[in-house]
Amino acid sequence: MTWQWIITKYLITAAVVVVVSEVAKRNDKLGALVAALPLVTILALIWLHVETQSPEKVANHAWYTFWYVVPTLPMFLVFPTLLPRIGFWPTLLASALVTAACFWLFSLLVGQFGIELKP
Repeated sequence: MTWQWIITKYLITAAVVVVVSEVAKRNDKLGALVAALPLVTILALIWLHVETQSPEKVANHAWYTFWYVVPTLPMFLVFPTLLPRIGFWPTLLASALVTAACFWLFSLLVGQFGIELKP
């Protein structure tokens, strides 16, 4: 892989993040909709495919992404609830801790069904 390709991937991926934040500044709902789209995952799937990864590798990425997204969802309820009460940085920290706890509990739960999420 050439350094030009890596820089191209960085620039495109960064542009997605910038677009999301710029849209969100102008319109809360549209910004949230764009942020909720799996744009980074889509880019990752494209990068894996273009870099000639096996279809199994690309499919596994999508499969595990689904299972890793589920335990992050409570953060989107915790964050807006805590933000007006304790401020941005403590809310961000609390949301990260809630997400970590949810992930740990979720991995134990789905492990009972043969889905291994621990890296």
